Amino acid sequence: MHRLVMLSAPALLMAAPAAAQTFQSTQTLDTIVAQFTGSAIGQPGGARTAVDSRLRLAACAAPQLSWRTDAQDAVVVRCMTPVWRIFVPVNALPQAPEAALVGAVAAATPPAPVEPVIRRGDPITIEVGTGSFSISRDGIAMGDARPGERLLVRVEERKPPIQAVALESGRATLPGWAR
Repeated sequence: MHRLVMLSAPALLMAAPAAAQTFQSTQTLDTIVAQFTGSAIGQPGGARTAVDSRLRLAACAAPQLSWRTDAQDAVVVRCMTPVWRIFVPVNALPQAPEAALVGAVAAATPPAPVEPVIRRGDPITIEVGTGSFSISRDGIAMGDARPGERLLVRVEERKPPIQAVALESGRATLPGWAR
């Protein structure tokens, strides 16, 4: 019986690193958030604290980062496959008094409403590409969308719709792809 325990202990030690690799490294997330914000953890403009190391997020090959709002108060780190997202709070950069006043005046003035550039039922082209390649696909909009807003697009009758971001009338792209 003791021999069995001793043989299985090395097996457990070898299996532990393999099991640990199935989770996303929070240190990696800290690094990419610091690169995204341009500031280190705890510094003005950087993450308030490190990502909690107790998180057990499924490993993600390509995490996507974006600001939560225009105020740049938090970074959204998301993974499309497997699907998860976290919000990393950011220390606000100090604003000059004039900038704060301009921001307060701008916040008091409501923006003019923007009309949707894509309407439900419109035929649209979803375009994705970089300098070396491009892909496009035609579909039918399943809802209205203003520039920069997301909408569902049916590309095949028997398959579920896909999500796209409206660019202009009749044109959209996939989330995460710049124009």
